[in-house]
Amino acid sequence: MQFLSENIPIQEVKLDFETDVQLFIKREDLIHPFVSGNKFRKLKYNLSEAKSQEQETLLTFGGAFSNHIAAVAAAGKLHGFHTIGIIRGEELESKIDSNPTLRFAVENGMQLVFITRTTYREKTSETVITQLKEKFGDFYTIPEGGTNDLAVKGCAEIITETETDFDIVCCAVGTGGTIAGLSHGVHSHQQVLGFPALKGDFLQKEIAKYTHKNNWQLITEYHFGGYGKVSDELIAFINYFKQQTNIPLDPIYTGKMLFGIIDLIKNGHFAKQKRILAIHTGGLQGIEGMNQKLQRKGQKTIV
Repeated sequence: MQFLSENIPIQEVKLDFETDVQLFIKREDLIHPFVSGNKFRKLKYNLSEAKSQEQETLLTFGGAFSNHIAAVAAAGKLHGFHTIGIIRGEELESKIDSNPTLRFAVENGMQLVFITRTTYREKTSETVITQLKEKFGDFYTIPEGGTNDLAVKGCAEIITETETDFDIVCCAVGTGGTIAGLSHGVHSHQQVLGFPALKGDFLQKEIAKYTHKNNWQLITEYHFGGYGKVSDELIAFINYFKQQTNIPLDPIYTGKMLFGIIDLIKNGHFAKQKRILAIHTGGLQGIEGMNQKLQRKGQKTIV
């Protein structure tokens, strides 16, 4: 399977209200069917480093619907690595078949290990890592969400040398690696806006670990209650957006980002004539799992 890492399409979004602000989306979700968007960017140099260390196994961490878990499983299969996923929540071990993300990971050869939430909070401690190495032998560790220095290096490549005609670059924010990379990669006149999927202001410090630049800002009003939380309004927006543009959005990250961007445009947040580039970071595998939750609650689903 080929990776589309160059000449990625940039699609203009025709807004259904009067404005002189222009909105475009860089379709990083089209890089690969399973290792797309920022997951491709974050894994690119980590996989190279694992190979240079002659490692045969990748070990990483994530939750039940993690885009990162799915991407590492797929990338490991494509590049010949054995993969191990440490999953938060022992109770999920009996739910693999009914969970689309975990099922996909297993189908791609990932060995899943389920641990308690208490142990998971200590997953990066020397004690836990030592126990894992005693059990599985040597491995190359990729952090939860994929963010480390090599991931930031990969995300810095999202904006190319030719993409100078945009004033503002927007991305969804999870662990902070993508926005940190964009901070390094954008042109000197460009500002980066991040739309966190999580509540709280702790992300400022996390992002600052990877960039000392002051060309980025977090817009924190569009998390819809926190990570994994959605509303009928958000689901309706995602469905309407796809109908109008033929661009699918996920409900955890890109849906919230685009909702926020368009709301800000409507409310005159951006100066006249600004050109905004939103980065589509993928994550579409999460739609099936979210739809299962919505169906159980009798709510409208993502089409």
